[in-house]
Amino acid sequence: MHGEYKVPGGKLVVVDLEVRDGRIDDFQLSGDFFLEPEEALDDINRAVRGAPADTDQATLASRIQAALRLDAELNGFTPDAVAIAVRRAIGNAADWRDFDWQIIHSPVLPTVQNVALDEVLAQEVAAGRRKPTVRFWEWEDKAVVIGSFQSVKNEVDPEGAARHGVQVTRRVSGGGAMFMEGGNCITYSLYFPSKLVSGLSFVDSYAYLDDWVLSALKSAGVEAWYVPINDITSANGKIGGAAQKRFGAGTVLHHVTMSYDIDADKMVEVLRIGKEKLSDKGHGSAKKRVDPLRRQTGMPREDIIERMIDTFVSRYGASADTISDHEMALAEKSVATKFGTREWTERVP
Repeated sequence: MHGEYKVPGGKLVVVDLEVRDGRIDDFQLSGDFFLEPEEALDDINRAVRGAPADTDQATLASRIQAALRLDAELNGFTPDAVAIAVRRAIGNAADWRDFDWQIIHSPVLPTVQNVALDEVLAQEVAAGRRKPTVRFWEWEDKAVVIGSFQSVKNEVDPEGAARHGVQVTRRVSGGGAMFMEGGNCITYSLYFPSKLVSGLSFVDSYAYLDDWVLSALKSAGVEAWYVPINDITSANGKIGGAAQKRFGAGTVLHHVTMSYDIDADKMVEVLRIGKEKLSDKGHGSAKKRVDPLRRQTGMPREDIIERMIDTFVSRYGASADTISDHEMALAEKSVATKFGTREWTERVP
């Protein structure tokens, strides 16, 4: 069995092993990490050998940590990273390059239709009618997209929303509310088989799935990192947040919205955001624009998206694609029967 795990912001951890009589055997760790002294590699190998094959990540990591000599220095990886690679090997996890990825830069669509497409495209991947895909959204309307479990009345000020012509829609994933006007954010969605995140905890999967984005931002001059569970941030405050939905058919939807240039005055008139939450997002006063990507990169939004696409393609390979007429029709039907209905939007009043 073979497993790999690229530590977000760190090095590649590779494990090869066999399982005999329910226990890990013939275990070998390798990778482009740094480890001193070199004898510590044998310590890690011995710690994993003999462990029950169903040992969970935390227990494996503790077992490795306990076996390390006091002067051991691990750079670019951790005992947790080794444990994740082991679980991915045993779970027969897939690598990014095991898939034939497609990239869609969507046409301009109503926000509610973008939300419906997330469910439709994930279902099409599950059915085998679409290859794993990354899709960048485009929209012109004004909307608040709330998480699957959020309360409308707790998140949205109805008077502010009506005054600014903002529609409310609910997505299928959890997480927080997004205030979206045309051009003020960068939003993308990933649709892929769950084998890509096999062996990863729910929390670990977030940083793993967005590591390529951090590289794209770095190439644009933004030093960003992940703050568990689902925030992308920099020294100047929060840049964006991720959300995820795992479908029973073995497919995952993972999507991220990053602030490009948001009118914070309008945002706090539409969303019920207290001072504490504003401070947590890195902009203690609402009397300014929330513009981390515009300000930190100095680049047009379209150029940042192009940089992200280039980074994804160079890492994992991908070809350009479009939304099919069939998929668009399914999304329009889903808007009419689910995402555009009051019953769905006010599912949690």
